[in-house]
Amino acid sequence: MSLKILIADKFPDFYIDEMKKMDLEVIYSPKLGETDIPAAAKDVDILVVRSTKVSADAINQSNKLNLIIRAGAGVNNINIPAANQKGIYVANCPGMNSVAVAELAIGLMVSLDRKIPDNVADFHNGIWNKGEYSKAQGLLGKNLAIIGVGAIGKEVAKRALAFGMNVYGKDISRIEGVAIKDFSEMDQLLPIMDIVTIHLPATPQTKGLFNKEMFSHLKPGAFLINTSRADIIDEEAMLEAIASKNIRVALDVFKGEPEQKDGAVSSKLQGNKNIYVTHHIGASTEQAQNAVAQETVNIIKQFVTSGVIAHWVNRAKIVETEYQLIAKHYDKPGVLSGILNIIKEEDINIEELENIIFEGGVIACCTLKLKSGLSADRLIKIKENPDVLSVSYVQI
Repeated sequence: MSLKILIADKFPDFYIDEMKKMDLEVIYSPKLGETDIPAAAKDVDILVVRSTKVSADAINQSNKLNLIIRAGAGVNNINIPAANQKGIYVANCPGMNSVAVAELAIGLMVSLDRKIPDNVADFHNGIWNKGEYSKAQGLLGKNLAIIGVGAIGKEVAKRALAFGMNVYGKDISRIEGVAIKDFSEMDQLLPIMDIVTIHLPATPQTKGLFNKEMFSHLKPGAFLINTSRADIIDEEAMLEAIASKNIRVALDVFKGEPEQKDGAVSSKLQGNKNIYVTHHIGASTEQAQNAVAQETVNIIKQFVTSGVIAHWVNRAKIVETEYQLIAKHYDKPGVLSGILNIIKEEDINIEELENIIFEGGVIACCTLKLKSGLSADRLIKIKENPDVLSVSYVQI
């Protein structure tokens, strides 16, 4: 019986065919919304989404769901705590759409400077206003702050340098267990920036990061670009800064953005001449979508053939273990179960286990991370097994 995959967003036909060649049952329903997912995903093994939200209800009502893949980088549209409670893997495709988002960010900078959307709108409305639109300053020599120098931020930097801009970076931390670095020095960085572009993930620490205080540091007339996540900007504070400082803003995301792919839209941002909004299209180039689709297929293929999850995002970063046991043993049936049974006798929980086979298939090495300590008697018992070659036991 083949695995069943539901693709709930637009996905290139070529890569759907690639999945079918793997003897997988593929259900392609690109117009599903958040409320449709619980019923649609109830009996599927793998769920693939782009921007469609995967709620706790969708996860809790699933019978077979084992893997959710975000065909993109950010996973804030997936209820990861609910997935954790059911042991459902969540994976993403980081870096595959970096160039596309960077291209849009640069395009928005140029658009703000040259007022390209207003030029076009006036022309179509029969208005010729060359005098107004001949006042652009140009991007050469401007100070650009990239807030979040990950894969996308780095691509923005490459392109900004080619424009002759002075590029400054404020990076998010790569230290495990720490979401972001302290942003206290932003009061020194922002006042000298002509343009600020945001490329941060949505986390509890970044939510509302650009608040009233942060906007107070922006210089009058500065440009602000956000192609990352809407929650990072306090929109009321942004509107106040537009009114008081005449800052100009270009957004690919905003609060209350429609989930559906087309239809009506209503926002308090509409009608403000200092705000440009695109339709959450940062990653929506054919090149980017093909790269993301290929990576999605790679994740599924690896999962199906080896059980390994590439880009597994909800694996515990920090496991509470205090002891480590390493046992080299003959790769024979029953050896591992014997070791595990001895550990079980003391009611010790094994937090992590990895068993690696040496080339030739004769010897294996098993590493176990233990929640609590093992007694000397049990250690002796493990070592006495004639199929166990050596035992290393340390407190970590």
